[in-house]
Amino acid sequence: MILWGLQTQRIGLFGIDSLIPLATSILTLAAMILVMVYLDWQLALIALLVSPLMFVLTFVFRPRIRAGWRRFRASESAAMAVAQESLGASRLVKSYGQEERKNEQLVSHYNDSLTAQLKVQVDVAFYSLLVGVVTAAGLAAVLYIGIGHVQAGILSLGSLLVVNYYVTQLYGPLRNVGQSILDIQMSMTGIERYHVVLDEKPDVPESPNALPLVRAKGKIAFQKVSFEYTKDHDVLHDVSFELPSGSRLGVVGPTGSGKTTLSTLLLRLFDPTEGVITLDDIDLKDYKLADLRNQYAVVHQETVLFSTTVAENIRFSKPNATMVEVIAASKASKAHDFITNLPNGYDTLVGERGMKLSGGERQRISLARAFLKNAPILVLDEPTSSLDIHTESAILDTIQELMKGRTTLMIAHRPSTLRDCNMILVLDDGRVSQMTTEVESVISGMNAVGVQS
Repeated sequence: MILWGLQTQRIGLFGIDSLIPLATSILTLAAMILVMVYLDWQLALIALLVSPLMFVLTFVFRPRIRAGWRRFRASESAAMAVAQESLGASRLVKSYGQEERKNEQLVSHYNDSLTAQLKVQVDVAFYSLLVGVVTAAGLAAVLYIGIGHVQAGILSLGSLLVVNYYVTQLYGPLRNVGQSILDIQMSMTGIERYHVVLDEKPDVPESPNALPLVRAKGKIAFQKVSFEYTKDHDVLHDVSFELPSGSRLGVVGPTGSGKTTLSTLLLRLFDPTEGVITLDDIDLKDYKLADLRNQYAVVHQETVLFSTTVAENIRFSKPNATMVEVIAASKASKAHDFITNLPNGYDTLVGERGMKLSGGERQRISLARAFLKNAPILVLDEPTSSLDIHTESAILDTIQELMKGRTTLMIAHRPSTLRDCNMILVLDDGRVSQMTTEVESVISGMNAVGVQS
């Protein structure tokens, strides 16, 4: 985001720093040429013979400098990406003692960026040197021939001085035109990157005649749904099931069987490769995307909190919520007591990614978000897998309250998580191997193969 801001700032300065000086130089140049032609057209012609050479130099150096700025932008982006990844995964980096390697990667990318920028500056300096030589030669030629015209009585000494002054002033705008063209190359690389982002096609385009959706009833159906992240590698294959409004479906299966992909497709972060997913008997693709996603409250395995206050993190699901609503959601998720014991209560800063809170506390805040949103459909993606048994039991009591009156998709590994579901979907290698209402038999089967409850 920082790099994006820098790019837009550079584009904003493009007109001020490059186009306006270029236009001013061209107008000044035209006026001076007219005056010189009036005084002595031959000297004006000699002076102007320099301009083709200057423009040849400009267009020779232009692609070199533009390519150099592209390399600089690419190295700068790579360095920013490494910095962002390292900060976002700081615990992992420290846990494996990889600080030095990440620092070396960052320094390497910044060195590449500095080298690319230095090469561009050398090219610009060399261009300026050549332009200086050409303009000096042009000025010398004008003086030499002009003195001959004075001796021959064609031109007065005063007129020669005027011509000499205008030639000197003429080469300034010529240099500025060439320099502006080169300066524009830096801005053009920013514009190229800007258009790359703008032209990026969305993963899930919204239908031109998309239907509004205020509040769904919650009936969900997957009809022969297949999906692949990469070509010829199915994650889901021919998945079909129906989920009546208000039902609670537990999704189980080995790692990599496609459980999380089900929730991803339901949220329409991606569209199925084949098949149809419907909500209230209407294809998800036919709804307005913002309205559709507003129907879901999501609790992930890894709770993501922002570096702001507890209240703002809860309010993330409903930005215009009042403090009364925030507190009510916190009480419903059994988070109010521990929040009030924090140093500044609801105004306590949670730190980057919520590092100042325990795993159970972060998960309760995530559940408070879900209560606050009050969406008709609840998606729970292994919400207790990273918690100990005691904390899990307390969280499950809260989840039971959250499920009431909502269509729920519960992705789980632990049998204990499934206790409040009334339907079970078993996935195996991306296919439905079982769909049953016999929840207890599935839990017993999971316990029998050694999965701890």
